[in-house]
Amino acid sequence: MDDRITHVAAAVESAAESLVSVLDAARTAQTPTVPPAQLRVLAFIQDNRQTNMSRLAEALDVVPSSASRLCDRLEAAGLLRRVPDPRDRREVRLMLTSSARRLLDEIRERRRVALAEVLDRMPEPSREELLRSLTAFAAASAPAEEETADLRTA
Repeated sequence: MDDRITHVAAAVESAAESLVSVLDAARTAQTPTVPPAQLRVLAFIQDNRQTNMSRLAEALDVVPSSASRLCDRLEAAGLLRRVPDPRDRREVRLMLTSSARRLLDEIRERRRVALAEVLDRMPEPSREELLRSLTAFAAASAPAEEETADLRTA
């Protein structure tokens, strides 16, 4: 790898750390504060509405008992419900409460506002360049996934 690529990689890593810092500050502004691990559970359930405890544990790469304890805390906080799966009563489906959905929406909105404040301090040409660069980065990171999908359909 040439030095120029290494230098760019270091700059991207630094920018990513700044981005995480801005997003984290927006997240911690919530009241009450929900720990990051619990927010990760809520976000996963929001994106995977038909999930159960074993799928959650697998996604978090934890043992089922750890996932269950996280869910116990979320349920006690009124952010999660466990309901019997209508297709298999032995299974329990995890569902967000309306409070959890509002919390996630509020965090998402605070993050967008925080990002907009930073972007507003950048000159317009830099914002446009950032958008082009992020789009190119996303496209460059996608081929591995597309190649895998092509192999499955071949």
